[in-house]
Amino acid sequence: MTAPPPEPAAVPDRPGAPAPQVVAHRGASHDNAEHTLGAYLAAIEAGADALECDVRLTADGHLVCVHDRDLRRTASSRGVVSTMDLAELHELDFAAWKNPWADLDDEAPERDDDLDGVLTLRRLLETVADAGRRVEVAIETKHPTRFGGLVERRLVEMLGDFGWDRAGAPVRVMSFSYTALQRVERLAPEVRLVQLLERAQLWPMLRRVVGSDWVMGPGIALLRENPALATRMQRSGHDVHVWTVNTEEDLQLCRRLGVAAVITDRPGWVLETLGR
Repeated sequence: MTAPPPEPAAVPDRPGAPAPQVVAHRGASHDNAEHTLGAYLAAIEAGADALECDVRLTADGHLVCVHDRDLRRTASSRGVVSTMDLAELHELDFAAWKNPWADLDDEAPERDDDLDGVLTLRRLLETVADAGRRVEVAIETKHPTRFGGLVERRLVEMLGDFGWDRAGAPVRVMSFSYTALQRVERLAPEVRLVQLLERAQLWPMLRRVVGSDWVMGPGIALLRENPALATRMQRSGHDVHVWTVNTEEDLQLCRRLGVAAVITDRPGWVLETLGR
């Protein structure tokens, strides 16, 4: 006889938990091309509490907001970010892929190259600084990369330019690489850090080595399969930030678990669903 499947782990009900911070994943990227200035302005206008971005270093040393190692998906180019200068990236269209039929749509809005081109991290931080309200930024460094620790060094230098390398600053640095976060901790001990993870098997090891004030960042797929993991992280003293939450079912799971932040492609929808 086949044994019955194990009962799912109980999900504690956290009705009294505060509403999570709403973080716009690569901007308001459900409706706008990810990592473009237009996507981030839309997220700020929608009321997002924070913006999430991925950063990579160009060949001439600029931090740009790009997720993939190469540009085939987002700029229809076979180029690799780390081998290209910023000027070369400025020649590319980073938004056409989102709506490839826009030229045939008489009702499509006019394109603005300033909103659709490659976005530097400096430009994004300047936009946040001028937002007129506190908007936080969650910056993920991508690894592996040919530049190694230079990415974190350049990032911390830039945060210092804004005075955002100290406690209370509206920024945090995220990575799947524990080593990368250690670098940031050495260079800027007061910057908040988020250890991302997508496999539950990593938690027993990470809980022994991450800082006591580090945030844990599991993916929503991981919590669907193992919701009690969030509770174990919280009981170990860590806030939990979850990526990427785009459905009502997933949002309600996060609410029941009392997570501190949800990272979403749909910040306006999440805010509305939360009654904000």
